[in-house]
Amino acid sequence: MKKISVKTGARTQFVDITADLSRALKELGVRDGILTVFVPHTTAGVTINENADPDVQTDMAKALDKAVPWRAEYNHAEGNSAAHVKASMMGASVQVLVEDGHLMLGTWQGIYFCEFDGPRTRQVWVS
Repeated sequence: MKKISVKTGARTQFVDITADLSRALKELGVRDGILTVFVPHTTAGVTINENADPDVQTDMAKALDKAVPWRAEYNHAEGNSAAHVKASMMGASVQVLVEDGHLMLGTWQGIYFCEFDGPRTRQVWVS
C-alpha cells in the first residue's frame, strides 16, 4: 500500500491526482491488475471524470452546492453536514484497471480527489 498526501486550498476543490497515482503504481511495481484508490475521510471523496476542460470540475462543484447547500437545516453539531453528504455522493473509493504498468483510463478521464471541507491536508491510500 502507498499513501499520497493531498493539500487543498478551498472548502470545495477537485484535485487531479492521476499523475500521483501513476507514480504510486510504478513505486508499487504493479504491471497488471486493479488499482484501488481509497479516501479515508468522511468529508472528502474520489471520482473519475473529464480532465481536459477544468470547467467540468467547476460545474460539478456548482451542481453539488446547488443540490446540497452548505447552509440548511442540518442537525450535525459540527456544521459540516453538506460536506458529509457530498462525500457520500462521490464515494470513498474507485478502482482502475492496470495493464502493462499503465492506468487504463479513457482519453478524457482523470482521477480526482474531492475536497468538501477544506482547506486541509488529506490522505489517499493506494493498493
